[in-house]
Amino acid sequence: MQPLEVAAGASFDRWEPLNDTIMGGRSQGDCRVTPEGLLMEAVVEPEGGGFVSCRSPVFAPPLDLSAYGALELELDGDGRRYKLAVACRDGVAGLTELIPGGLRWVAEFSTRSHGSSLVTIPFNRLSPSVRATPVGLPVRFDPARVTRLQILHSKFGDRGGRNPGFRPGELRFLIRSIRAVV
Repeated sequence: MQPLEVAAGASFDRWEPLNDTIMGGRSQGDCRVTPEGLLMEAVVEPEGGGFVSCRSPVFAPPLDLSAYGALELELDGDGRRYKLAVACRDGVAGLTELIPGGLRWVAEFSTRSHGSSLVTIPFNRLSPSVRATPVGLPVRFDPARVTRLQILHSKFGDRGGRNPGFRPGELRFLIRSIRAVV
């Protein structure tokens, strides 16, 4: 099966920043489309939240990725550790959408200091989280109902502890493409 392109180049046009300023933090970040992909540039402050991100628009209808087993990101990193967050529409009367802060399925990934790399995140590596806190609810990731993607650099890791690859200061990160792969 051929990979399914979720976003690449100009198709990142409706992605937007979401930073810790929503909770009183001071980090400043922006996302913009370039001919190469989505460029995230930011200054990350560790106090008051400690995160910057770029997120997709809400996919309506949700993306059906049930024929695939992973997301593949082609990117130019900066040596930091990032997090992919995936939101899904819940099949249980939308109950997980009522959780304050929203349930997200997250996985961390490392980047190289220089050059492009390909990062593959299998769906079975995603773990449920609300605001960087792991969730112990009996929930299941549903790749047939993906409603949003988000890329974050956060002082918190995907298991709720500190992100060992977190570095405050200036950040520059290019996402060339995101594809669903088998």
